[in-house]
Amino acid sequence: MEYRQLGGSGLKVPVLSFGTGTFGGSGEFFKAWGSSDVAEATRLVDICLDAGLTMFDTADIYSGGAAEEILGRALQGRRDRVLISTKGTFRAGPGPNDVGSSRSHLLRAVDTSLTRLRTDYIDLYQLHGFDAVTPIEEVLSTLDTLVKAGKIRYVGCSNFSGWHLMKSLAVSDRHGWARYVAHQTYYSLIGRDYEWELMPLGIDQRVGAVVWSPLGWGRLTGKIRRGQPLPPASRLQSKVVVDRGPPVEDEYLYRVVDALDKVAAETGKTVPQVALNWLLQRPTVSSLIIGARTEEQLRQNLDAVGWTLAPEHVAALDAASVVTPPYPYWHQRGFGERNPPPV
Repeated sequence: MEYRQLGGSGLKVPVLSFGTGTFGGSGEFFKAWGSSDVAEATRLVDICLDAGLTMFDTADIYSGGAAEEILGRALQGRRDRVLISTKGTFRAGPGPNDVGSSRSHLLRAVDTSLTRLRTDYIDLYQLHGFDAVTPIEEVLSTLDTLVKAGKIRYVGCSNFSGWHLMKSLAVSDRHGWARYVAHQTYYSLIGRDYEWELMPLGIDQRVGAVVWSPLGWGRLTGKIRRGQPLPPASRLQSKVVVDRGPPVEDEYLYRVVDALDKVAAETGKTVPQVALNWLLQRPTVSSLIIGARTEEQLRQNLDAVGWTLAPEHVAALDAASVVTPPYPYWHQRGFGERNPPPV
């Protein structure tokens, strides 16, 4: 397993992390992703550790907290061997202060996560989304307090716009507070919006990308192709999953899958392995969060590392997945002498 620096921090993380959205299976949305219990989760953790995958990602809202609880139980007796990342901000209860990144909510959210995870510290704590209501100074001073208290070691964010992230970094720098070192972001061969602004920002400010849904919300598993019905067990059979995920036009998806099929045949790898390996060649990427409902799925995803796509294969996938960016990015690309693209 390859390890990389997490952004501008001194922390090294595996290039693959394991996501626990499949743990618990509470509610229609999370049930569509998986419903691993403690025994199944423990077996998946065993496989991860045997392969050198030592970072596990979760969130306080996954299955109403059950995913954190199951992960904590699955990691009993080996906390010192792993990195735990979790997230807060989204609504976690019915009360007016059970949502957002206020000091009130974050302090309680972190303590609750620590209890569920059966640990006294979180390696990487990320805000699950931007809170435009709470002052940024309140958010970042609270995170800094939690770092100083030893409850969290590094801070990150998720699903931020470029200006959200840059303003937050500037406030941290102004006050000498803990800085975001990671941005948990959606990025895939069929979702390259990250490259337009967030990737250049990550390069400039040394913020590492921790990629969620690197297989395009389950569309790049190799099971979805032109002219074929969705597999019966596909999470995309669930309307709530489709409605809450990133939209992708069918023809664009099929064009990318056709290119993946060709590269997979030439390399002897699977479609998801090729899609994951392509991401590992991109600037700023520190780790890809992979999920799995079964041991077979997990072992296949683990085989996305230890080899590298040839330049001609990368170029073919780049060409198949390219889209015209929105303004002002298409305009800036017309002046590459002063605005060179990051990739």
